Amino acid sequence: MLSLMQDEAWALSTLSPGGVLLTELTGVVPSELERAFWRLYRDFFDRAEKKRRWSLRDDIPWDQCNPDVDPAIADVVESFCAVELYLPDYTSKILPVVRPSRGRTWFYANWGYEESKHSLALGDWLLASGSRTDEQMTDLENMVFEREWNLPHDSQLGMLVYAMTQELATFLAYRNLRQRLEERGDDPALNKLLRLVSVDERAHYDFFRQGVSLFLQHDRDETLEQMRRVMHNFAMPAINELAEGRRRVAAVNALEIMSEDIYYRDVYLPILAELDVDRAEMRSRIPVRKSAPTA
Repeated sequence: MLSLMQDEAWALSTLSPGGVLLTELTGVVPSELERAFWRLYRDFFDRAEKKRRWSLRDDIPWDQCNPDVDPAIADVVESFCAVELYLPDYTSKILPVVRPSRGRTWFYANWGYEESKHSLALGDWLLASGSRTDEQMTDLENMVFEREWNLPHDSQLGMLVYAMTQELATFLAYRNLRQRLEERGDDPALNKLLRLVSVDERAHYDFFRQGVSLFLQHDRDETLEQMRRVMHNFAMPAINELAEGRRRVAAVNALEIMSEDIYYRDVYLPILAELDVDRAEMRSRIPVRKSAPTA
């Protein structure tokens, strides 16, 4: 029934009378595109089951935590842990947007499970290493839950582009933090943790990138417009909303984990190359189609 509804809606018109993409109004995409998303999810899931699943308890050498780890490293781990603690907001806000898509809803269910492991692992390391106390972790959780995170874009396609960009940036942030850790005395437990988490984040990026590629094939102009909107104004989720957000961002920049230059060189340009998008296409403009709000 859903497939027939998708075909009929798309056959009637790509645009509603007000000029808003039906995809943006309903989250429904053409049936052939939805089938492609489901195949992406099944491939993602099968690879994860075969190659990426790891145990929080058994695969990290918790007995090798370094109590003398550089406090600057621990501060950044705390900030990343805080960002991961927004997981209930991330999942509860995006699922209604993509609800008509089986491929994307099931992916986000799996994504939420994997991100929950990341949050638990970072928090456990902060405690196991002695970098934070139970009371400090409770304060961190309370600080996070004082503010609600909301979707940064009012377009389901824009959110797909955002997720793609955010996941590659997150992968690089964890990779770069691991490099800084090795330069400053190392910690075998944190090193292994960051390696496992960064592999997950890279896999998430690959799924979203392939999803954006599908939309580029389907409606290149609209997808490029959303890429311009998102990627030219990108900011990592939630970190600026935390207490002392500016200090936390400055600490990340000071360790050369992420910055505007790193974003442009290692996130923005590689995404364009992998999607076969010319930089000139990101400069050109088309008339902006206003998207319906998601809430």
